[in-house]
Amino acid sequence: MVLVVDTASNTATHPARVGRLSLAGLDRARLGDALRQIGVPDKQIRMRVNQLWSWIYVRGVTSFDDMTDVSKEVRAKLAAAYTLDRLEIVTEQVSIDGTRKWLLRLPKRGHEVRAPEIECVYIPEEDRGTLCISSQVGCTLTCTFCHTGTQRLVRNLEAEEIVGQILLARDRIGDWPGAEPPGDGRLLPTTERKITNVVLMGMGEPLYNFDNVKTAMEVAADGEGLSLSKRRITLSTSGVVPEIARWGAEAGTMLAISLHAVTDELRDVLVPINRRYPIAELLEACRSYPGLSNARRITFEYVMLKGVNDSLADARALVRLLKGIPAKINLIPFNPWPGSTYECSDWEAIEAFADVINRAGYASPVRTPRGRDILAACGQLKSESEKLRASARHGAGARVLLEQGKASAAQIENGDSGAEG
Repeated sequence: MVLVVDTASNTATHPARVGRLSLAGLDRARLGDALRQIGVPDKQIRMRVNQLWSWIYVRGVTSFDDMTDVSKEVRAKLAAAYTLDRLEIVTEQVSIDGTRKWLLRLPKRGHEVRAPEIECVYIPEEDRGTLCISSQVGCTLTCTFCHTGTQRLVRNLEAEEIVGQILLARDRIGDWPGAEPPGDGRLLPTTERKITNVVLMGMGEPLYNFDNVKTAMEVAADGEGLSLSKRRITLSTSGVVPEIARWGAEAGTMLAISLHAVTDELRDVLVPINRRYPIAELLEACRSYPGLSNARRITFEYVMLKGVNDSLADARALVRLLKGIPAKINLIPFNPWPGSTYECSDWEAIEAFADVINRAGYASPVRTPRGRDILAACGQLKSESEKLRASARHGAGARVLLEQGKASAAQIENGDSGAEG
């Protein structure tokens, strides 16, 4: 029930790197620096940056030859010094419900023994498409219900590597002007833009990579480029309290809090950063989040763990904790992963929990699990996870359809942020 695409040997998708910097993903300042390095006069920098910006972020070109309003001389210099390479796709998997997961290899740094890898997930629905992106290779937070938390932190992603996930996803689903969709029969939104929302809910704690994430989201939200509304960008944090207000003031995106417990004793176990920033401090930071209003509510994420945090007493305590905070509460059925010790709450318990929250006046959508068959659902991302052997993972062909299938209406979630990372 999974479509697997082997692109590791597809040089057309990602030519072998020869040490040249890719301009795809850079912000305006770094594009300007790159142009100066090839001798573009200062008086032309602004114009040339605007040209590159449009070609890279509006039209999604992957060759300097396509930049028809740039002189041949400048194009030749650009091609000699730089590339427009995307992140390398190691594997692409497509769930029966249309969810797509990419295992991506990052450019190798000089000191790295091997190039690190991350995962990125696209979740389509009828009226929108959400891209769940990573901000770190691995994670330091060791949340016990999260697969990513079992992978040690390797390094932060650079801003261009964060933006690069958006560019790669738009390539693969045909989300550029005039581009063709994949044609594999899987669900895509009916909207003009196929990626309508971006959520920083993939691998890593984004507030521990603050500057690079901020720069990347400035590129994503630039109205002359990728042009994503900040109200359609959501940063999810496990509770790095000192950085929450700063993020709201400097970045101004939507905020999600990975809460999952109503007592410090339990949250210390589930989300160990709670030992440093307990619930009371976290919620105070939420109450003072810049721009907070009924129109810009904070989303609180709550994974449903059988016999752990899913009682009616927990539901009532959650309502009391969030009193006075404009909020939405996403209830997330636990998504199992190899070696996990938790079980998902029974559906009846989840519905009863949601009913308590709804009667208190909070929207509490139950997030429909997406991409479970490819370990792409919430809490399942891990680039060094228990993967199949390469020969089995890739199969014999470059594009192998294991089984046809489309998402049914029952699998399409309404009213949620769409995040599954």
